[in-house]
Amino acid sequence: MAYATTNPPKLMIPRMGTGTALWAYTSTDVHTTVAGADYFSNGDALGMEVGDVIMVSKSSATIGTTLHYVSVVTAGGAATVAAAILA
Repeated sequence: MAYATTNPPKLMIPRMGTGTALWAYTSTDVHTTVAGADYFSNGDALGMEVGDVIMVSKSSATIGTTLHYVSVVTAGGAATVAAAILA
């Protein structure tokens, strides 16, 4: 399934100063699909910035949540996320 602008990620905690924002996104897409290039086609319009954190929850038979971070935002365009590595 592809991203639909009618189901955008929700801003949970806005950034303060130069900090990062926290977003939540629920979809039937697996996290590897969400991490595809330019997945969030309206990421710039939503206000996503490089470094923001996004919790991706899968809402289908296989439920799970993964953490990602915004790795690229194209001016006037899409945002790409990558899986976060927790150390």
